[in-house]
Amino acid sequence: MPQKRPPSKKKTDAWSKERKELISGASGGFLFGIPMLYTMEVWFIGSHVRPPVLLDILIVTYTVVFLLNRVEGFRNSGRDGVLDAAAESVEALAIGLVCAAITLVILQQITLETSLDEGIGKIVFEGVPFALGVALSRSILSGDRWSSGNPSASNKNKQPNLWKDTLTDMSATSIGAIIIAFNIAPTDEVLLLAAAASPLWLLAIIVVSLLVSYGIVFASGFTSQQKRQQQQGLFQGPLSETIFSYLISILASALMLWFFQQLSWNDPWDLWLRYTVVLGLPATIGGAAGRLAV
Repeated sequence: MPQKRPPSKKKTDAWSKERKELISGASGGFLFGIPMLYTMEVWFIGSHVRPPVLLDILIVTYTVVFLLNRVEGFRNSGRDGVLDAAAESVEALAIGLVCAAITLVILQQITLETSLDEGIGKIVFEGVPFALGVALSRSILSGDRWSSGNPSASNKNKQPNLWKDTLTDMSATSIGAIIIAFNIAPTDEVLLLAAAASPLWLLAIIVVSLLVSYGIVFASGFTSQQKRQQQQGLFQGPLSETIFSYLISILASALMLWFFQQLSWNDPWDLWLRYTVVLGLPATIGGAAGRLAV
C-alpha cells in the first residue's frame, strides 16, 4: 500500500510554494517599479491627487493586472478561471502597493510627519508599476537560461572555467547596474534623497538592496538555482555573489555619478558614500536583472 504524505509535510510544501511565489511577484515588482520611485514629479503628483482620482487609478490598474493574469499571472498554479484571475489580481495589486510603501519609507518619502492623504497618494501612484511588474514577473522573467536542449547533457559537456564564469557574472552585473544608474544618476532625486538620509537610513538602504538582490536571483525562482550553482566562479555562493555584486553595483553608481558631474574628486568621502548608497539600490536591482539575463 502506498503511504500518503503526512499532512504536516503537505502544509510545509504549500507554505514553501506560497513564499516562493510571493517573493517572485515582489521581485518582479521591484524590477519594474524601482526606477519610478526616483522621480520627484511622481512624489509631487501623488501628494496632491484627490481620493476619487486615486480610486480611478486603482480600478484601471486592477483591470490591466487582471487582463495580464488572464494570460498567465505570477502564480504557477495552472488555474485559468475568471475568479482565480480576479483573486490573483487582488494579490498582485496588494503586493505592488506594499512593496511601493516599504520602499517609500526606506527612502523617507513617507515619514511619521506625512499626512494620511499624502502617503496614500504616493503609494497608489508608485504602486502602479510595481503591480504591473508583479503580474509580468513569471511571463517575462521566469525563463530558464539553461532550458534549451538537454540540461544534463550540456552540464556534462561543459568544461568548468573559473575565470570565464566569474567574468560573465561581473560583466552582467556591471551592465545591468550601469543601465539603471545611467538613467537616474543625472537627476536631482539622488541628491535630495542623500541629503535627507541619516547613517541609520543609509544602513537600511544597504540591507534592503542586499535582500532584494538576493530575492531576485536566488529566491524568486526566475532561474534554476540548482543549475546556476553548478557554474564555476570565485563568488558563486548565494551570499558571496550577492555581496560581491552589490559592491560592483556601488562602483557602477559612483562611476555614473562622477560621469554626470554629480560628484568630483574634491568632494568628501562621506558625500560619495551617501550618493552611491542611495543610487546603489536601483543599480543593485539592475545588476540582479543583468545576472538573470546571461
